Amino acid sequence: MAQPTRDELLKDLEKIFREVLNNPKIVLTPESSALNTPGWDSIGHIEIVMMVERQYKIRFGLGELQDLKNVGELIELIEKKTSA
Repeated sequence: MAQPTRDELLKDLEKIFREVLNNPKIVLTPESSALNTPGWDSIGHIEIVMMVERQYKIRFGLGELQDLKNVGELIELIEKKTSA
């Protein structure tokens, strides 16, 4: 399976965020974070992580998630996990 591009990952994440946060108008950028994305709270974060793990068939360790600051860092972590 080919490694998805950053743009593809961003679009996939946007779909997940829109579904989880029940907001079809969300537009993600690499700088998007819980601070600047409406509805992204701790419960939403857990659901987002679970959907990402399911979609890409990966597992995140707690330590990996604690340090994430934005969507760009999440994309980098997905790339690292899917290329392993």
